[in-house]
Amino acid sequence: MRDVTENLRAVEMVRRARPTVEGAGVNLVRAFHAQELPGLDPFLMLDDFHSDDPADYEAGFPSHPHRGMETVTYMIKGSADHKDSIGNRGTIGPGDVQWMTAGSGIIHGEMPHGDEGMQGFQLWINLPRASKMMAPRYQDIKRDMIPVVKPAEDVEVRVIAGKAFGAEGPVKDLVVPVEYLDVKIGPGGRFGHDVPKGRATFAYVFEGQGSFGKGGERAGAEDLVVYGVGAGVEVTASDQGVRFLLVSGEPVREPIAWRGPVVMNTEAELRQAFDEIRAGTFVKSG
Repeated sequence: MRDVTENLRAVEMVRRARPTVEGAGVNLVRAFHAQELPGLDPFLMLDDFHSDDPADYEAGFPSHPHRGMETVTYMIKGSADHKDSIGNRGTIGPGDVQWMTAGSGIIHGEMPHGDEGMQGFQLWINLPRASKMMAPRYQDIKRDMIPVVKPAEDVEVRVIAGKAFGAEGPVKDLVVPVEYLDVKIGPGGRFGHDVPKGRATFAYVFEGQGSFGKGGERAGAEDLVVYGVGAGVEVTASDQGVRFLLVSGEPVREPIAWRGPVVMNTEAELRQAFDEIRAGTFVKSG
């Protein structure tokens, strides 16, 4: 594996995800919200929904609107059915990804299910002003479409978006340049990776424990690791091994006006969106 110790990124903070309730009563943990961590631009929010009790998630996320942003849903365990106002419907299962660009507006619902438990993530990504009113679209990515690479004997990386270790993720035509990796390191193993300079970068641990950054900060399941400036990212697994999402993106650097599922640039644009929801004119295409 390539040595990335030169210009290694330090860890700015390790933050524990916080329990919250969303949708019609889904119990989950929120790794971050941009109102608390604005330095993670272009990322708005990351939720981790996992439980072995269907009562924690079976109420789901009934039909609701989105505009001006993207949602990325990645399933580890269990499944989620989805349908929307422009005729899309389907199911994402273990290892699948749904990359939804809300653009000018969409109304959709997501209903998780799984008798043997549930584990999944939803990441929100801001759209720049020039793309906030683009036509909505979905990219449904099946598990077998995602390349799996082994940069070292004890390291496995699923490349969901962006390019890493000679592989390119299946998510195409990204509005905001993003790299999204699922990294699994065996006990005592080491992972190193160069992240493009200038990108906001975080790791979210969901299995095991590891040491992150040049300071060796420890992080375990439900911990968010926020990186500072630099290029290299380095992680060493504990004797349990560790698995985490590693995500980086180009900042949008624009004003944010955000209420619920709508993310725009100004308060006037927000008011217009909610006026259209009430008037039934929110969805522009389909």
